[in-house]
Amino acid sequence: MEKVNNPYRLQQMMRWFGPDDPVRLKHIRQAGCTGVVSALHHIPVGEVWTKKEIIAYRKRIEKYGLEWTVVESLPVHEEIKSGSGPCQKWIEHYKVSIRNLATCGIKVVTYNFMPVLDWIRTNVYKKNDDGSRTLYFSRRDFMVFDRFILNRPGAWDGINAEEADRLKKYYNGLSEKKKGKIAFSVMQGLPGSKELFTRNRILELLEIYREIDDAQLRRNLVAFISEVAPVADEVGIRLAIHPDDPPFPVLGLPRVMSTAEDVRQLMEAVPNPSNGLCFCSGSFGARWDNDVVQMARDWGSRIHFLHLRNTKSDGKGNFMEASHLEGDTDMYALMQEVVALMQREKRSIPMRPDHGMKILDDLHKETYPGYSGIGRLKGLAELRGLEYAIQQKAMS
Repeated sequence: MEKVNNPYRLQQMMRWFGPDDPVRLKHIRQAGCTGVVSALHHIPVGEVWTKKEIIAYRKRIEKYGLEWTVVESLPVHEEIKSGSGPCQKWIEHYKVSIRNLATCGIKVVTYNFMPVLDWIRTNVYKKNDDGSRTLYFSRRDFMVFDRFILNRPGAWDGINAEEADRLKKYYNGLSEKKKGKIAFSVMQGLPGSKELFTRNRILELLEIYREIDDAQLRRNLVAFISEVAPVADEVGIRLAIHPDDPPFPVLGLPRVMSTAEDVRQLMEAVPNPSNGLCFCSGSFGARWDNDVVQMARDWGSRIHFLHLRNTKSDGKGNFMEASHLEGDTDMYALMQEVVALMQREKRSIPMRPDHGMKILDDLHKETYPGYSGIGRLKGLAELRGLEYAIQQKAMS
């Protein structure tokens, strides 16, 4: 059969956390990636990303023959999310950064609107039967963190006596090592940072949100995007919101980007072309009631960036990072939808294999949780092969 060449293919990228990342740029290029997804992690949240800083960072990447066109992430200040303090100042800074990034060749800016904690797992190095390690979320262990380690005010509200008794017995039976592992895992800082949250810092941030419910957080999100999207439209930037991870309320905080309905509300509230999704199949897929393939079908035109990964849930609030082709999401069906989308709209979509199991030599290396090199490259190879086969079938 004659090979069919199709110009509209996934732009295959890897996340890179900067000069301190143990996964080197030369290794990313060797894997066949055309570019990296990265950010200026050294700049404090809320401060302007200057052209000088952006250009210097881009040149470091281009030195290895790679492109940098997708930012992940340009963090949203907590005072924007909570609508408190000088939030307008931070919004204006965000607009300036958007303009500067566009001038320097960036096409997509990823962000999230998760209050306080960016992402949460209760074990960032859970051992699998084959000796590999993966990310894991245990509902019970998170309840232990919330009620005993963090000791959050109001954490026991709504818990009946029988469940509270079971949880106390479980906690009392845990070793100090296990308790420490839960705390270490939950209090991971922003991706790319080795600085952990502290108990006091989390409680301070939670206080900011004490009077903020789901409706108010949603209004704050719409207000933020309504201001930023026109700037992004003007300069040709695509804004890509990442789903909540995990996609349900935690620490008594609302979450507003977890479900298909959440997506619908934001897309309809701010119809600007720039307002779109970082479509993360793993985050959306961690909810049993999300039909990930249907969501991609419904909102394909608003997908500006793809995170392809898979999770396996037990239906009780627990989930683990699975191999890219083996979790609850039908990756074949999702890739079919993505390939059809690219042909229909005549565009290529940037994609990275999100997360990966710690395997082989990486088991003996210190890496950012979920971001060891070999496991992600395994996922990239699987996804690349899947896309190739579907592309060939579609074009033959």
